[in-house]
Amino acid sequence: MLVGRLIKIFTSLRLTVILLAFAIILVFIGTLAQVDEGLYNAQARYFRQWIVLGLDLFGRKVPLILPGGYLIGTLLLVNLLAAHIYRFQLSAKKIGIQIVHAGVILRVIEQFFLAGAGAFDVDGRENAAIHQYYELIFTTPTGTNTAQVVSLPASLLARGGVIENTNLPFSIRIAQYWKNSEPAFRAPMMQNGPPLTTSGIATNFDFHQIAEAKSMDDKNVPTALIELDAPNGSLGQWVVSDWTDDDPMIEALRDNYQPMLGPQMAQEIVKDLTQPQSVSVDGKPYTFAIRPERTRFPFSLTLLKATHTVYEGTDIPKDFRSRVQLQNPQTGENREVEISMNHPLRYAGLTFYQYQMDAGQAAAQAGRPPSSVLQVVHNPSWLTPYFGCGMVAAGLVIQFMFHLVGFIAKKK
Repeated sequence: MLVGRLIKIFTSLRLTVILLAFAIILVFIGTLAQVDEGLYNAQARYFRQWIVLGLDLFGRKVPLILPGGYLIGTLLLVNLLAAHIYRFQLSAKKIGIQIVHAGVILRVIEQFFLAGAGAFDVDGRENAAIHQYYELIFTTPTGTNTAQVVSLPASLLARGGVIENTNLPFSIRIAQYWKNSEPAFRAPMMQNGPPLTTSGIATNFDFHQIAEAKSMDDKNVPTALIELDAPNGSLGQWVVSDWTDDDPMIEALRDNYQPMLGPQMAQEIVKDLTQPQSVSVDGKPYTFAIRPERTRFPFSLTLLKATHTVYEGTDIPKDFRSRVQLQNPQTGENREVEISMNHPLRYAGLTFYQYQMDAGQAAAQAGRPPSSVLQVVHNPSWLTPYFGCGMVAAGLVIQFMFHLVGFIAKKK
């Protein structure tokens, strides 16, 4: 019978071995692929997919089809559940094995919840979290202290074509999109070609596509060439880039120009780069820019004190510590919390880790105010690994003790 064959297949130990072999191959290939594709891209392409179509290894395309992490995990879960139910024996001698199986099942299920977890940094100016993904935003004022923000994910820009949104009185045509780019100042004494556009920042800056960053220490800075089309005609072509909204990159650019042109000229160049770009339709201004995606919080964290200590006689970091004021108008909370390298803050389903810091003697000598960067992780299943591993350990101990007691009693 068909049902009997399916039961035999899904309860087979052979299926378990095959799936574990594919899992080992996938982990091996996914680890090697991080060299060419980077950590996040490799995770998304190999482990967060049902089917892997083609591989990128050492800069070469390999035409190979493999089951992805989702498919392997799902089949392993079905295999384990089927074997557990089909061969289930409720007896004291098997209770340890049942606990071990339950712990393994819990760990497999936890991996699917972990796929929805995300890591991002805190932007203290906006009580928001900054993601590694980007968005094109259009902002128009709606009141004295309010504004409407329309967000378009960068994945839409990468597809090209025309984008329409009911909240915007114009369409956006994507002429070019670069995942990573660099700017170059259009100095009057240099031989520059024609500008990308005759509007906005493109009149003073050229932008060039560069290779995608793969290292965890580097980042991609996207740039797009767009045209805004209103019912009455074109509103012009514009260059939008995260270079205009990324404070650390802007600071690095200023430091790069300062030795050659002096502090005043470097400041003027950066001012031209960060000048807001906008168009007006029916008397309403629409300001636009590319920036990292934001997730806003209903609470705020205000930095009170940043402590950065190093080992004596060296510049090796010893301790990062941030004292923050946590305020939540919805719950009435108003308290001080200290976050350090090994002591994160867990609040509202989020975990705030101490990530980076610019404080201490180095910041004081450079005239920079103390600052702290927190990395925020959203992982709804963060307790599951502890429970799962605890259940496996307890099951093994229980099963071992049953056999040990039986062995001793038999020997007596």
